[in-house]
Amino acid sequence: MLTPTRFLRAQWTSTLHLPKSAFPARPTPASTALYLKRCTDDLYSWQQSKRYDPNCTTSSRPETFVLHDGPPYANGPLHVGHALNKITKDLVCRFQVGQGKLVNYIPGWDCHGLPIEIKALQAQKNSGAEDGHGKAVSRLSAVQVREAARQLAARTVRKQMDGFKEWAVMGDWGNAYKTMDKDFEMRQLSVFKEMVEKGLIYRQYKPVYWSPSSGTALAEAELEYDENHTSTAAFVRFPVQASKAFRGEFQSINWEDLSAVIWTTTPWTLPANKVIAVHKDMDYSVVVISEMPKSHLLVATSRIEYLESILGQKLDTVTSGILGSKMAGNLKYRNPLHRRNAKPHPIIHADFVSDASGSGLVHIAPGHGMDDYNVCSELSIPAFAPVDDQGRFTDAALPDQPDLFQGLSVQDEGTNAILGYLKGIDTDYILGTHVIKHKYPIDWRTKQPVIVRATEQWFANVDGIKSGSMQALEEVNFIPESGKVRLQSFIEGRSQWCISRQRAWGVPIPALYRTDTGKHEAAMDGSIIGHIMKVIEKRGIDAWWTDPEDDPAWIPEHLEGSYVRGKDTMDVWFDSGTSWTLLPEKSNGPVADVYLEGTDQHRGWFQSSLLTHVARQATSEQVAQGIAHQSQTSDNKIKPPFRTLITHGFTLDQDGRKMSKSLGNVISPDEIMSGSLLPPLKHKKQKGKGNSKNEINDPKPTYDAMGPDALRLWVASSDYTKDVVIGQPILQAVNTALHKYRVTFKWLLGVLGLQTPGFDSFDLRTLHARLLDSEIPLIDRIALHRLAQVSKEVHTHYTAYEFFRGVNTLNKYIAHDLSAFYFETLKDRIYAGSITDRLSAQRVLGVIFWELCQMLAPVCPVLIEEVWEWVPKPMKDISEHPARMVWTPFDLPVADVGSQKLNRQIEVLNEVHTAIKAAQERARAEKKMGSGLESSVLISLPGQVNGLTADLLNKSREEELAGIFVVSGVSVVEDEGLETTLKELNPAWNFEEPFDIHATEESKHVKTRTGSVLVVPPNQHKCPRCWRFVAPEPEALCQRCDEAAEEDRR
Repeated sequence: MLTPTRFLRAQWTSTLHLPKSAFPARPTPASTALYLKRCTDDLYSWQQSKRYDPNCTTSSRPETFVLHDGPPYANGPLHVGHALNKITKDLVCRFQVGQGKLVNYIPGWDCHGLPIEIKALQAQKNSGAEDGHGKAVSRLSAVQVREAARQLAARTVRKQMDGFKEWAVMGDWGNAYKTMDKDFEMRQLSVFKEMVEKGLIYRQYKPVYWSPSSGTALAEAELEYDENHTSTAAFVRFPVQASKAFRGEFQSINWEDLSAVIWTTTPWTLPANKVIAVHKDMDYSVVVISEMPKSHLLVATSRIEYLESILGQKLDTVTSGILGSKMAGNLKYRNPLHRRNAKPHPIIHADFVSDASGSGLVHIAPGHGMDDYNVCSELSIPAFAPVDDQGRFTDAALPDQPDLFQGLSVQDEGTNAILGYLKGIDTDYILGTHVIKHKYPIDWRTKQPVIVRATEQWFANVDGIKSGSMQALEEVNFIPESGKVRLQSFIEGRSQWCISRQRAWGVPIPALYRTDTGKHEAAMDGSIIGHIMKVIEKRGIDAWWTDPEDDPAWIPEHLEGSYVRGKDTMDVWFDSGTSWTLLPEKSNGPVADVYLEGTDQHRGWFQSSLLTHVARQATSEQVAQGIAHQSQTSDNKIKPPFRTLITHGFTLDQDGRKMSKSLGNVISPDEIMSGSLLPPLKHKKQKGKGNSKNEINDPKPTYDAMGPDALRLWVASSDYTKDVVIGQPILQAVNTALHKYRVTFKWLLGVLGLQTPGFDSFDLRTLHARLLDSEIPLIDRIALHRLAQVSKEVHTHYTAYEFFRGVNTLNKYIAHDLSAFYFETLKDRIYAGSITDRLSAQRVLGVIFWELCQMLAPVCPVLIEEVWEWVPKPMKDISEHPARMVWTPFDLPVADVGSQKLNRQIEVLNEVHTAIKAAQERARAEKKMGSGLESSVLISLPGQVNGLTADLLNKSREEELAGIFVVSGVSVVEDEGLETTLKELNPAWNFEEPFDIHATEESKHVKTRTGSVLVVPPNQHKCPRCWRFVAPEPEALCQRCDEAAEEDRR
């Protein structure tokens, strides 16, 4: 035994094996840049190199995994919505790399369309730019507009790409696609050509959503809805004429002054009125206003009471019981806005008429509503819309006085003018007006109201491919499942897709228009498009606008007459919707394994991708039949472009509000990475140095900058299937978790770096194979068992794309199982134990370290790259990088892995440990103890306890249990002997807590019983080396430390 001299006491610290690591508390910008390249460009290139490995046969080459990138708009700075989208995609890709897949992720950008065009023009306007001829930018030519938009898109793509890379998003950046690339545009035109050849594209004069603020037609996917829009609604009466037979049946009616009452929320559409609709099965009445007994009004009987409330007057019934079926075909009416000599219009039946609102009679304007258009088309009544591209009345709105309404904006001054005119002419045709608040469509770009207006537009026939699209969706895995119903409902409710836009920045619709017949007829078929594509291939797409409009090179030789090129461009959803053409076809399934975008893409990119992909596969015969009778063989079955469709929600502030500049609640990704949204770090005062006056008055704040991993961990921690909330509390939790990761790795790196004979030459990948059943202590067995459970659980969550569940599992494991429990039990073994003790602990911690690296690699790649940099060199030299290894869930290489026995032992230890902690806290509250080592524990068991509890809590395990509970000693006694033991010990204090002993498989007849723990002061002396109270006398080493110190001396 070593004599405890003063010299030896001074040297005892040097005999401890304390882990040391210079791993920093937080990343530095310089190191982050280095690690970013390694975990993005280098990792992606490495895994792609397997595609071309000459040693790989076709059968051994890794399976390909394709995540197809839905292109963001190249029109502005990145925001947290971008981060949620791109980082979630990166989590998917990195996990698949970890599964040995060859990942194909090519980022893309949507570069055409109105948002970019408007922003480019605004930038030119703000700079006071002219077109070189003294013309303001508002009068720039189409070519100049396109050049400005192209430059803006190119600049934005570069900036956004740099931002995505800073978030550690890996991908094939060198081959990123842009919808304005020539190759992409030619692919798009090729799909369009096929759809034309199959009869899926047509031109028609019919109502479409029109944005006066943008000056173009819109598809439904380009609409948003203002829930609080206000409109002026009006009850208007139109003079009625009746057939002789009808007059004879209802003689009490004043036929000289009978009016049909209609209700409209869009009075500006009244000039386009062509029909009044009733429902054949509804009951109608003729009523009079008490103050106007001779003016008879025709309304639905069920709406009389409502009409009275709006007009504020009593209505007396003259005649009731008039069925709509009698009125349809027997009554006509005159529109006072039409020419005085115009023919009267019919009153007809329509199925959509109801008595849920209005008067029960519906004003029909086929030029301003699709339902109206369909009803009138069946009666050969043409659409009429006297409204121009800017949403202003033309001179056709009031033929008898063409200048009266011309040029007035229909939705404000035009509405007022219509109502004023109808009220002021010979007879007051306005019964009443009121303001209503209702849901109304707005342009998603300008946020201004849209109108429905009949124009000549190009359409895709969705009806022809609807059935095939719906069938294809049956093969898709939806996350969340509600996405299936949402996408199906959008497709089911759509019969057409307006694909033409009246803007310059886009891919031209390759149509020619004849000019020598006066009809401006469109010519477009497969051969014409094929010819135009050859010219574009040779001259470039801008030549469509720069060449003289009658340039014969664009006109196929077989066309007779004179033609000019059209000016319409394609809907940008058609652009991005054909991006699947960039992917190689797969014989056994969809071209992409995953599409992942926001929930708004059900009506956007998801839908346009599906429709164009189905259109490419469908035959002309299938289109003609609506693909209703497609063969179900695997060879020609209609396939969707995606195998799995993942949808994420929107980002909201911590109060659940959308982010906007006006609310001042916008959070940028840079703020999250820099930590500037959190309180600044406190400055540490330097000892012996005074602070200057400037430092005191104007200290520079230093923030807890955790870099891209902070942004990524926020994304990975969020349940993206719902709207995702972000704010200071959430970001604080993220930073706390990141610091926990770093502290954990710092300690593990320190332990791995301890010089223990036989350890530093282990390959981390195969370290688990060294763990033999006979050499694993119980606590290590428990730790490995928990690691296996957590690894399997995290892997399962990642596989199901539920990253937030995996991260939550990891955080709990690191904080509770490792830091709060297992690491605490190991410190004494590692710091003060023998070589054998330390070696066994290092082996287990090496396995845990390796598994943590693999579990966190998809989430915090920069951290894992940094951690790997600090792995001891001998170990790193023979180990493969964890991000480049196939990750399969860890499995404990011992016989009782996952057994009920081990699970039961864990339950028992948890029960006892909880009771010990509770008793210790009571002792601390009364200042009886500080560290857990300043206590010993008596475990009292009731008699006849057997089975697992008896095997675990017995005298042979007392020393092992003391290490597990981090106390100086454990004594196991039966209830009967507890009193005797206490008398022998005569502790100065004790604190008792009960714990439950549950029935086990071995003793089912035993019900839940109660044991107890008593926390008491140790009855031996403090060892100056390990600080446990197990030394036989003051200043003496305990036996374990005595032997360990001797071992180190050798």
